[in-house]
Amino acid sequence: MGVSMKKRKKLAKDNIRELIKAAVEARRKSYSPYSHYQVGAALLTADGQTVTGCNIENAAYGPSNCAERTAFFKAVSEGVREFAAIAIVGSPEGEELTQYAYPCGVCRQVMREFCEPSQFQIIVAKSEEDYRVMTLAELLPEGFGPENLRDGNEQCQR
Repeated sequence: MGVSMKKRKKLAKDNIRELIKAAVEARRKSYSPYSHYQVGAALLTADGQTVTGCNIENAAYGPSNCAERTAFFKAVSEGVREFAAIAIVGSPEGEELTQYAYPCGVCRQVMREFCEPSQFQIIVAKSEEDYRVMTLAELLPEGFGPENLRDGNEQCQR
């Protein structure tokens, strides 16, 4: 699974600002003709790369994809499996950032697949100066992850 169990490294303010800036830029690419709610995300890999994503909507709604998952799927499709943090920004189309955009439950579960909950940092921001940082464990307590399936498979094989 993603990030190792090492002690969580606190991101420097400059790193946080850079991630937020990248998320704001990604938000500009949002395809949201139905909700008109534009979201951008910037995912920091364990080796320091930044992978961005925006929300992509579909007329059938179900096939729509959130910005966070877009960033994760881009990274994973390129072979990246370890992540340190993600910055997320979002607000209605045509507005500056007016609210914190927290990840939905599906995005939290995707994060859980690849990230150690106590280590992975989620940054929600209204600006480079106005942001909140929390761990995935804080947003998805008692989450279900890959280790739950391994434990179950071991019990079934006994």
